[in-house]
Amino acid sequence: MFEMELGENRTCDGVTRRDFLSVGALTALGLTMPDLLRAQAEASKKGTPKRDVACILLWMEGGPSQIDTFDPKPEASSEYRGPFGTIPTKIPGIRFSEHLPKLAQNLDKFSVLRSVTSPDANHETATHYLLTGYPFNPSIEYPGYGAVLAREKGFQGAMPPNVHVGGLPFLHGNGGYMGAVYNPFMIGGDPNSNGFSVRDVSPPNGLDISRFNRRKGFRDTLDQWQKDKETANKSVQTMDTFYERAFNLVTSPDAKKAFNLKEESDKVRDHYGRNHFGQSCLLARRMVEAGVRFVTVNFGGWDTHENNFNALKGHLLPPVDQGYSALLEDLQQRGMLDSTLVVWMGEFGRTPKVNPSAGRDHWSGAISVTMGGGGVKTGQVIGSTNERSEFPKERPIRVEDVAATIYTALGVDTEKEYISPQERPLKINYDGVPIKELL
Repeated sequence: MFEMELGENRTCDGVTRRDFLSVGALTALGLTMPDLLRAQAEASKKGTPKRDVACILLWMEGGPSQIDTFDPKPEASSEYRGPFGTIPTKIPGIRFSEHLPKLAQNLDKFSVLRSVTSPDANHETATHYLLTGYPFNPSIEYPGYGAVLAREKGFQGAMPPNVHVGGLPFLHGNGGYMGAVYNPFMIGGDPNSNGFSVRDVSPPNGLDISRFNRRKGFRDTLDQWQKDKETANKSVQTMDTFYERAFNLVTSPDAKKAFNLKEESDKVRDHYGRNHFGQSCLLARRMVEAGVRFVTVNFGGWDTHENNFNALKGHLLPPVDQGYSALLEDLQQRGMLDSTLVVWMGEFGRTPKVNPSAGRDHWSGAISVTMGGGGVKTGQVIGSTNERSEFPKERPIRVEDVAATIYTALGVDTEKEYISPQERPLKINYDGVPIKELL
């Protein structure tokens, strides 16, 4: 994994994303990259499917309230519906929270799953469940969607296939039992900051490109000598290819350009919102454009046990409404929406009943998830919950089904099996059924 800087969004468990961070960095010779590149070489042998779809996952760490976003209940009593009103969307008969006006007018570009349900309302284990499609098992860590896509499809150009912006929640959604070689490339810091830059895509301080090239030349000479001495060792014979990929990432003008938000006009940056989430969404679009296959944007702060409504109205819903809607509009205008799946979700929902602290607690009985782009059918609400948004009333959808739908939209065979370190065959997807209304 790569070093990153994170915000201190703290859940009720008393831990921050930083507490779960493993730190590492790309060295001047790219020595942390070859294992990942070796995995890429394996994936490249499989060929590319006819339909090549990327994914941007907007992860709302902490658990967003379904009743205050995409599943409002205006007819419920005040202790359930809360103080927010509702507004019509672009699709007649469907209403959202009043604080999502831009998304309401972009419902033709995505669909809402209102009846996702889960038995798990614990932050860490539920995060694992939603980011992998597998129920949490303390004896084995399952890989996240981006890790599987990286293994199945590999690299496009110099860019890594799997990138994570804003922290890896509880260290879940990584390479899991497949190994750290499939962990995402981590991007920390605030993309809205004037001084924002991405580590590990430039030579270290004090090392210019000419010196970097000389060091690479020295290493190449040393490797050639080693290969001559160990020609029977296939890993040694191919090591130069892996180091070449690492070198290309560090020196690639395309990589530097993809991570440089200053390449964008003020108009575009303003459209996304001059805030952490909005600029992270813009960065995600640029990375997909440059060849990254899977980008996760982690936006924390949704664990609203207290002061839920002020938090949502003040600093959670406005940037989501602006950044998410701008991402959909921008992808469509650039002709990228049909080839980019955009998913919005968190680890669970919130209690329908407001607690004495004007907050909502953990609730997994009803979870709202949205999906758009990537060729999925849009402008729909699939499933419904009861009058208090407690449980599915129609069309219950399991987490495994959400995962199967994501994989299917991305062209990944959900029935394919990998072999775990314990020599057990494990399917990519655990017993999920793709949501037919979307595909």
